Formats: sequence, C-alpha cells, structure tokens
Amino acid sequence: MTAKIFSGTSSQILASEICKQYGTQLGKINVQSFSDGEICPVYLESIRGDSVFLVQSTYAPADNLMELLLMIDAARRASAYKVTAVIPYYGYARQDRKDKPRVSIGSKLVANMLVAAGADRMITMDLHAPQIQGYFDIPVDHLDSHALFIPYIENLRLENLTFAAPDVGSTNRVREIASYFNAEMVICDKHRKRANEIASMVVIGDVTDRDVVIIDDICDTGGTLAKSAALIKEKGARSVRALITHPVLSGKAYENIQNSVLEELVVCDTIPLRGQCSKIKVISVAELFAVAIRNAFENKSITKLFVHSQRRDK
Repeated sequence: MTAKIFSGTSSQILASEICKQYGTQLGKINVQSFSDGEICPVYLESIRGDSVFLVQSTYAPADNLMELLLMIDAARRASAYKVTAVIPYYGYARQDRKDKPRVSIGSKLVANMLVAAGADRMITMDLHAPQIQGYFDIPVDHLDSHALFIPYIENLRLENLTFAAPDVGSTNRVREIASYFNAEMVICDKHRKRANEIASMVVIGDVTDRDVVIIDDICDTGGTLAKSAALIKEKGARSVRALITHPVLSGKAYENIQNSVLEELVVCDTIPLRGQCSKIKVISVAELFAVAIRNAFENKSITKLFVHSQRRDK
C-alpha cells in the first residue's frame, strides 16, 4: 500500500508543492468538463488498495466543492483503501450555526456531503469555528497556522508587541498566540448591519505606542481589516500589520488592503491569490500539510505541529 496525492483544479500549485515537500509526484487525474458545466474526474493511474489524499480548497465557486465530492466518489469506486480529503480552506465554515431564523447550517451540510461521498478522514486548517470538527463522524486533523505565523513574528523583532482580535469571535485564536509571546491583546468589537458591512466598531484595550499584529482566519472583502487597522492607528499604535490564514479577497479587497494603513498583510497559500497588492506577502502551508499527510499515512501523531507543543517559557 502506498500514499498517492492528487489535486483538484483549485489547488494544483499548492498540491504540487506539498508533493515536493513530501518527496513524491503528484498523481495523474483528468477533470473533464461538459459544455453545460458538468464535471467528471477520471484517475489516470491505478489507486486500488492505496491511501489516496485529495487536495482541494472549497472556495467559491461551488464547483470546487462538487469536484472534490466527485473525486472522492471516483476514488471509492476505484477501490482505494482509504480516501482523505485535504481541504486547506474549508468553504461554508462561516455558516456554522443558526444565528437567525430560517437559515441553513452550511458547514454541517458540507460535512455530511463529504462523509456521504466516502471520505475516511479530513485534513484542514483554521476552521472558522473549531467546533465544526464535531460535525464530522470521521477523524479530522485541524492544523493551526500559528505554527507558521509564530516564526514570522519572531523574525520581525517588534519591541512593543500587542495582538489584536478583529472581532469578539476571534479572541480565543488571538489569545493563544498572545499567550505564546506573553504579550498584551486588544479586541475590535464590531456591529454589522449585514454581511460584509460594518455599522460601528470600537477598540477595547490600549494600543498607544504599540506595534499591533491583527490575527484572523479569513480576509474576505478586506473592509473589516482596513477599518480595524485605521481605528487602531487612530488610537495611537506605532504600526499595524495583519496575519490572516485564508485570503478569500473578494470584491474590492485588493484595493481596500492597498489603501489601508496596514504595514503588510501576511497570508497563507490555502487559496491562490487572484490579484496583486504590494502589501500582501504569502507564507506556504505546503510543508505543514506534507508532514500531516505523512503522519496520517504512517499512523503517527501530529501533535508537534501545534502551538501548544512548542510554547516557549519566559
């Protein structure tokens, strides 16, 4: 039995880099499309009895999700031993609860579809809500981008480091990395009129003469991030930068980031950039996923990949 890594059309660059870090070749697959948009993935090599890892981020459009489901189904029907969905960015994760009447719980629906298609395991990174792991009846390896962000922040050698949560929902995520550095944290409390539109925002905490690092999992339109950075700067911060895992970057995001007071926006390559901005820097998650895939295949622990296993003492 061998491990074989295949990629959907949305994550080919990242999957190729994962294979390079793993020390193998990317598996051969052809994703055919009919004139009406119907998708038909075809494996071009035998996977009978193999552990198959399918790399595909499920960002918009929804075709990326449908393609992954069909790839899983095709692998099961080709007698793969185990099928692992490697989803660097898990789409629909923001729909994790009923926060208003008559809405769906999209992240639960996607979990059901992945399991129904035949996935035996999922490997992902920075779910919008960690409890989404509980929506699955299969094992979920939930990787943490802090393992990449911490070395980057250490290399910045900022003297008056303070971390900022762009909203109340991200406080636990930010508190963990602030605890690692024994640093202060502040919260940008926001109120929305509707999705992607902020009505008001206040900063809870002191940022005077501080070098502030905003931490979050998703940057969509960049509006919240730009407004948070501007407000923090107005409150007396010396510098403001942001480290965000998933660069969704829709609408006027690139323009919003370029025109913001941010020193830089550091993102992971869970989603390929579809525009250009001089302030955006990319950190690759390939090595992290390669180690997770290897350890999953060899039935080894992945604990060493997490922040809590490398926290430093001061």
